[in-house]
Amino acid sequence: MNLIVAVFGLFALVAAYPSVKHHTITDKSALERQRGILELFKHINQPSSRKEHIQISKSYKIEEHYNDYSKPEVAKYFYKIYQYGLLPKGEIFSVFYQKHLEEAIALFKLLYYAGDYHTFYKTAVWARQHVNEGVFLYALSVAIFHRSDTYGIIIPPIHEINPFYFFSSDVIQQAFKYKQLKEDDRGYTIFSNSSGYLDSHQEHSLSYFTEDIGLSSFYYYYNLYYPHWLSSDDYDYRRDRRGETYFFVYQQIVSKYYLERLCNGFGEVPHLDWKVPLETGYHPSLQYPNGVHFPVRPIFYNYGPKYVDYTLVQDYERRIRDAIDKGYVYTQGGQKLNLYSKDGVTILGNLVQSNPDSPNRHYYGPVHEHARHLLGSSYQIINKKPIPSVLEHLETSLRDPAFYQFFKKIVSFYHKYKSQLPPYTEKHLLFEGVEVKKVEFDPLVTYFDYFYADVTNAVYVTVREYQEDKIQIKIRQKRLNHDAFGYKVFVNSDKNQTAVVKMYIGPKFDEYGRFINISENRLNFVIFDHFKYQLRSGQNVIERSSQQTPFYQDDRVGYRELYQQVVDALGGKNEFQVRNNEAYYGIPRRFLLPKGRVDGFDCQFYVFVSPYVRPKYHREYSEDYYYPKVGSGAKYIDEYPLGYPFDRTINYDQVFQSIPNSYFYSAKIYHRNA
Repeated sequence: MNLIVAVFGLFALVAAYPSVKHHTITDKSALERQRGILELFKHINQPSSRKEHIQISKSYKIEEHYNDYSKPEVAKYFYKIYQYGLLPKGEIFSVFYQKHLEEAIALFKLLYYAGDYHTFYKTAVWARQHVNEGVFLYALSVAIFHRSDTYGIIIPPIHEINPFYFFSSDVIQQAFKYKQLKEDDRGYTIFSNSSGYLDSHQEHSLSYFTEDIGLSSFYYYYNLYYPHWLSSDDYDYRRDRRGETYFFVYQQIVSKYYLERLCNGFGEVPHLDWKVPLETGYHPSLQYPNGVHFPVRPIFYNYGPKYVDYTLVQDYERRIRDAIDKGYVYTQGGQKLNLYSKDGVTILGNLVQSNPDSPNRHYYGPVHEHARHLLGSSYQIINKKPIPSVLEHLETSLRDPAFYQFFKKIVSFYHKYKSQLPPYTEKHLLFEGVEVKKVEFDPLVTYFDYFYADVTNAVYVTVREYQEDKIQIKIRQKRLNHDAFGYKVFVNSDKNQTAVVKMYIGPKFDEYGRFINISENRLNFVIFDHFKYQLRSGQNVIERSSQQTPFYQDDRVGYRELYQQVVDALGGKNEFQVRNNEAYYGIPRRFLLPKGRVDGFDCQFYVFVSPYVRPKYHREYSEDYYYPKVGSGAKYIDEYPLGYPFDRTINYDQVFQSIPNSYFYSAKIYHRNA
């Protein structure tokens, strides 16, 4: 990889996007909380040098404040295991190692059950100084997203908090070099290419997708909002259709990956067979904060650590397939639970994810956790010190092509289950009196632009440098983007009525140029837009822009800018405004379109208009929040199944073509080489 180093200057690219909705925070106590939380994430890999943090960490004694927690037994348990000895500071943390996870859960509960914000904050400051950095970062982040008194708090972008998991070791080394040799307080920028290597395999051309820091951040944040270990006894996920969401998120990721493969001339995501070596190896070129390098996954993998048996994973997979075929699952008490009930897909999703809401975690097993160990080829544990692979971290999982191959297998359980349900017919899908007449799109053009990321947290600073906060190191890296565009949907309606409009994007041809029948191709479509619309009698022209699509998110505001905005708001210089989805998770809006090709990539959009069915919890919750609070059920636009109408089979391809309330639109996506 080539590195070009230059003195940091200010550059800006302005896109002609419509304005994004913002929420203004004026309450001084909320601003103080935001500032206090941000300060906890500064230079996470070394002890805080902030005087307030040092004072609190020395004076606060958990054992003297048991009654300040809503569940005192949680505080007593944490203090007991703290005395036994936790993962030392500086050691590598992975949420997929059981002992590490147990410590993270214990700290999360300590933070989550703090009786008020004052206790929560002091506990967090104490943990910042006394607990392993990775355990602290993970537990604190999950607690912030789930406590009611930290709702709306924005944490800095994860790639700024812990740059080691997003940028290659030679880039980090260059940052170290600048820090050691700097002669003034001017900023510094490192120009970098993508980091990982795939043994010179052609699939390396997909690194713009697999190693994109925005996409990896989305996956990280999604798993913070819906941790695989968090029980509904601690936090009620029932309104959020947890199991169904699990399948849908992975189906969307795998389908997006397939679209990018087609844009680069590759075929389907390879099928994963545990008895056959993977076609590609992966060299992540990353290093941990303690200097240890991430393990390399060879082509002929060794089935991971010795304590994981790949036949156990096969047993779990077989039991899941058997449950789908039989139509029921066994609970831990030996009772049969109907898998084809109203909540069947959620039951199956909980079972496959092996979260605490699973009917029988022991029997159906944590298949995804074992698979990560097997595929990652992480180093054998010596002296109880694991060196996890990229697959064993939420921040880095998407980098390895093996991730998509395994989760394609996971998504296949969902497709197998849905194939057992009655197929959709024209009667199911028809919206009487509504007809989509045509669809129009502006030109669809993608390109690579440059992105600046602050990696200052990668270097270690003195107490004085910590307090002065003048050191700033940035990385300049290419990333996929697209021109802003608009589109119109022309709909006729025989009366005034409320509708839901869904738009999907999918491939039209396979890698050989053969047309893909919709009965098969429906599994490859990705949600593009989804909104509620009030149809009027007669012709309706629905106009949308690429900036309006839900599920997608603009770049998160960086730490320095965010912190300065809060300080200015507290000083009365300006208002603190945040985008309505800034504190939530979403796929980077830049990936609304696949890369395309210079000569045009053939794709198709599917527009489907259906009657509006109000989601069960929408009215009760969504109006109280400026973004959907996790667990509220307010994130759903309607009550249809996720992926509808492509979630079930059809007997005849013509069904999707013939219903008047739907429309296929063929388009080309062009990639502009700068």
